[in-house]
Amino acid sequence: MNRLEGIYPSDRVTLREVGLRDGLQLAKALPSTDAKIEWLLRERAAGVRHYEIGSFLPAARFPQFADIEAMIRASEDMGLHSAGLTLNERGAEAALATDIREMVCVVSATEAHSQANMRRSRDAAVELVGKVAAMRDATAPGKIVNAGIAMALGCSLSGDVNPEEVVRLAGACLDAGADLVGVADTVGYAGPKAVGTLCARMTRLCGDRPFIIHLHDTRGMGVANAAAALDNGARVIDASLGGLGGCPFAPGATGNVVFEDVVFLAESMGFATGIDLEKLKDARAIAEEAMPGEEFHGALHRAGPPKNATWQAVGAA
Repeated sequence: MNRLEGIYPSDRVTLREVGLRDGLQLAKALPSTDAKIEWLLRERAAGVRHYEIGSFLPAARFPQFADIEAMIRASEDMGLHSAGLTLNERGAEAALATDIREMVCVVSATEAHSQANMRRSRDAAVELVGKVAAMRDATAPGKIVNAGIAMALGCSLSGDVNPEEVVRLAGACLDAGADLVGVADTVGYAGPKAVGTLCARMTRLCGDRPFIIHLHDTRGMGVANAAAALDNGARVIDASLGGLGGCPFAPGATGNVVFEDVVFLAESMGFATGIDLEKLKDARAIAEEAMPGEEFHGALHRAGPPKNATWQAVGAA
């Protein structure tokens, strides 16, 4: 069963907007559910179709995701592809009881981060991917299981990470039943050379199956790294509106690579995204209004697209 068919086409670039999940995990000012739904509506009008909309975590500890069921209903009403983070068996059970379309599991590239983030070993995390896939097969066979390899390009706890080990873990996740795998520069550790090398290896592993690259802009390398990923076979990129987000393992760092900048990058490289940059401004406006005091980023937002640039015709869809 090819659950990815029509969802992540291999002949174009898919941009996943993760601002409503990764972008909110450390936010101090939280948008209301109504503001989040308006955020979705405005991004949908701009052509964005793929979202991480929250996490299946205890609402008492993570109030920013307490409304995930309302966000799933809104996503379904808009015909969007929704994904939610499922860090453990309880989260998977909760996700399976909803209409979420994609369940995101996490496997750490290093033992130190695995223990700090999930309190389980890497092998146990891969086993969890298999367990989630089996639960899915038994109750909701249409859902996608996505396994993301955190700290895949360098770890703030352990330092450099061997790309062959990352590829081994990604392969183990596919063997365990994941439909889709991703690699994450969780703390913005790497530069273009390392990103290109890992993506080339992932392209060889996955063949015609797409994989996700998840990038942070901690050291200003986000857009350059996205270009290296595209040059080496990546066709699905995570980014967040205005570069919202961060990681508890990189305190003080900026967040995800800026969604608007990655749209511009992809179009300028000849990859159609179907996303209207001008309309993205409307989505950013609602996010900025709903999250006063949060820091938003983006070179394209500051400067705007170049006048009459030929790339603008590429993304028409």
